[in-house]
Amino acid sequence: MRKGVKTLAWTALAGAALVPGTALAQAAGQEAPGQQPPGQGAPGADAGVQDPPAVIVSDEEFEAAMPAVGDDIDAPLEAMPPAAQAQAPAGADAVEGQQAAADDAEVLPGELAPIVEQEAEFSEPLPPVAEFELAPAAADEVQAGDAPVIRYTTVVQGLDLLDLDDEFRSLSALERGDGRAAAAAMVAARGREDELLAVRLLYSRGYYDGTAIVTVEQDPGAPGALRAVLSAAPGELYRLGSVRVEGADALPAGLIERGLPLFPDDPIEADRIQGAEANLSVTLPQSGYPFAALGQRDILLDGATHRGDYVLPLDTGPRASFGGVVVAGEEPVFQPDHIELLARFDRGELYDSREVEDLREALIATGLFSTLSVEPVRTGDAGPDGTEVVNLQVVQRAGPPRTIAAEAGYSTGQGIRVEASWTHRNLFPPEGALILTGVAGTQEQGASATFRRSNWKKRDRTLQIAAALNHADYDAYRAYTGSIAARVSRDSTPIWQKRWTWSLGAELVGTSEDRYDYARSVRDRGTWLIAALPGVLGYDASDDLLDPKRGFRIKASLSPETSVRGAVRPYARMMLEGTYYQPAGENFVIAARARAGSIQGVARDALPPSRRYYAGGGGSVRGFGYQQLGPRSPDGKPVGGRSLAEFALEARYRFGNFGIVPFIDAGQVYDETLPTMRNIRFGAGVGGRFYTNFGPLRVDVATPINRQPGESRVAVYISIGQAF
Repeated sequence: MRKGVKTLAWTALAGAALVPGTALAQAAGQEAPGQQPPGQGAPGADAGVQDPPAVIVSDEEFEAAMPAVGDDIDAPLEAMPPAAQAQAPAGADAVEGQQAAADDAEVLPGELAPIVEQEAEFSEPLPPVAEFELAPAAADEVQAGDAPVIRYTTVVQGLDLLDLDDEFRSLSALERGDGRAAAAAMVAARGREDELLAVRLLYSRGYYDGTAIVTVEQDPGAPGALRAVLSAAPGELYRLGSVRVEGADALPAGLIERGLPLFPDDPIEADRIQGAEANLSVTLPQSGYPFAALGQRDILLDGATHRGDYVLPLDTGPRASFGGVVVAGEEPVFQPDHIELLARFDRGELYDSREVEDLREALIATGLFSTLSVEPVRTGDAGPDGTEVVNLQVVQRAGPPRTIAAEAGYSTGQGIRVEASWTHRNLFPPEGALILTGVAGTQEQGASATFRRSNWKKRDRTLQIAAALNHADYDAYRAYTGSIAARVSRDSTPIWQKRWTWSLGAELVGTSEDRYDYARSVRDRGTWLIAALPGVLGYDASDDLLDPKRGFRIKASLSPETSVRGAVRPYARMMLEGTYYQPAGENFVIAARARAGSIQGVARDALPPSRRYYAGGGGSVRGFGYQQLGPRSPDGKPVGGRSLAEFALEARYRFGNFGIVPFIDAGQVYDETLPTMRNIRFGAGVGGRFYTNFGPLRVDVATPINRQPGESRVAVYISIGQAF
């Protein structure tokens, strides 16, 4: 920024000529008035050529008086002979006599003063340099704790009127010193630094005549301590006079004015100016100008009117439209056709940097890159509506395509469960992944292989084909199951959370399970063949996929199915679930969940046990064992039902990387096709959370309310992620 008349004054001061007679002039080789060089007459003498000064010692006399110098430069120096005109007096007081004789001797012009021999040590030759010892003299050790400490307080005046007091204290050198210094000079030095800081803060708010001074004085309230008082005077507020953008011409009309929200009479505040320029630098690329470049602003301040004229140079570059995609980098992961599949724009559309950023995020979400950049490149080709075609250059470097992951959990009634997986995310390019998974646990073991094609024929569409073998040994049933399934879906991921999600699939299951046969009052084993067409529709308005703090989610599922065991029995399984999250403070969230399920079209005992509804456990009603709620067979084991209802309420409080979560759950399973809401069971407890970059680790401890015989007093659940 420049200050009109004041700038000129500062320039004149900085360019002042050297004035004769000043210290600066003498340093430059000039003489001060009243000082004459040797041999120059007094003021008023002849101003002509002056006589040369008399010679003090001739060259012949000087050379004759010099002692001979030997060739050995390391030889000790010889003693100086006594001057001829200074004879040593006899007697015990020889030295004093010599000094007196020297004092009484008259030194004539051109003669050297007599040398007096004072002590024998001064007459001895000096030792060679090589033999000279350079050991430093011993010094008393100074303990660090013995250093004096001066205490001081800091008082700030004048900045609170502009709400700058807190910002000043956060940056202040005096405040960083924590009220302690080694000397008063250190306090003063910190004060000078804070004076500059206060002035900069005043400038940032538009007070360019602002001043600040720090006074260090004795603290009247604390004897022996100091008080540093910063007094700031803002002066007059400077405002914008004219606002002008040079060298700019953009379409549509008014684009630059809307993008740069600066107006005459606005305060010249740093945040306001920089924010407006940042807005313009974002608006232009979003409106067809990818190469727009802002120059260095100039604000000419007038101290008389307290106004400043603002000028901003701007080069908009050509107005552009989207062209094609150009790939670069060693061994590109994707070819241009697949990258264009991920883009949400078509060729010929007006360039918009938001669309480019969206494409970049979609590429990052694949997880296949170590580095990636997407930049516009000029082609010089004409596009529609007078634009220039701009290609997008995608510079890509492949990252590690393989991932090994593991997940472990524990819950009362279900025991330990460990799941490990190996994934190659691009074994079948583009984005064709192979996933091998193994499950080992107290009550569950299994293995599966999955082929997944991400962005299949369309962005955000996933094709998945899986085959699995599982063994389950629960209280409710024991089953050996093999399945083949396929589905097409639109799913959320931690990187790319979506508002709407859905899936449609087909599933073929063969299972051998035991059940209680009420007709014969015995437990027997049966084999079923099940065909299903599951579908899921979800809406997610929460703010985070793994740890939401605000919003809600709704998910509905419908699966028409047919089971075959001697007869074909078609039926439909339905489920509706909703969750809600409401912040109740900076680190406090209330979370609630409700879920209801129904199976229509088949008797309960005709259903394979694995296709019935169950309740109880860490993801259901905590305080009870896994699948332990609902009706039981005569041998005391759960039999499941055709409907269920579940509710949960949590108060999530977080402090740092830890959290505590008291909760209460409720639920029940029913024989009927719709939940009757009778005999609802409750469980209550408290959980701990440890928050990581991939989600919270959860440990919940709960107990059933109105515990029944055979139910555990305490249930423990350990897993990853929130309960819901």
